[in-house]
Amino acid sequence: MNNSNNKYKKLITPEKAASFIPVFISSFISILIINFFVVPQYKKSNEVNIELNELIKKKNELDNLRSKFKINNEKLRKLNQKKSRIINLISGNSNLDTLIAKFGEIGKKNNIEFVSIIPKEIINFTENSVEQNNSKNNLGTDPLLVKGTKKYLIEFNFKTDFRNLLSFLREIEFQENIILIDDVNVKLNANKIDPQNVPILKIKLFMTIYGKF
Repeated sequence: MNNSNNKYKKLITPEKAASFIPVFISSFISILIINFFVVPQYKKSNEVNIELNELIKKKNELDNLRSKFKINNEKLRKLNQKKSRIINLISGNSNLDTLIAKFGEIGKKNNIEFVSIIPKEIINFTENSVEQNNSKNNLGTDPLLVKGTKKYLIEFNFKTDFRNLLSFLREIEFQENIILIDDVNVKLNANKIDPQNVPILKIKLFMTIYGKF
């Protein structure tokens, strides 16, 4: 027993205790620094990294949205250009008054004697008309009446001979607006014959003209 006590006393000597105490103190301070500084900073760093990754992800998503927006905007621009071309192809650039005046010039050139020009109806494009046509399996749908256009139904009454009538109709076909001849009623004007003994005809012509709003 005395030998054990002597060995213990030899293990813990003042010199050894003096060297162990700074080690214990420094270890304790290190543990405090780790627990109260390093660990919180590490957690904060992880949070910052997570937040940074989220920001990077959102930035990438924003870049993708911008790219999609540019693509869709370009598609919309091309569709609007295509729509404008279709409208111009159908309705031309002349309004109804200009076109009627042009008809007068063509008529004068081809010896047409106009009796009357009667606008019968103006039909505008509406979304409701499209829905109604779709509900009727597209019966009666006018494929030329598109958004941004309207059509005029006009009755022309005039007198001329057969040769001039053909020339008049031929020139009308080459106008920039789309013009459809719906019906032509021709009667012989028995009371009138030109100096060259050519019969004069009484014409009633129903025409559809497409124009812009």
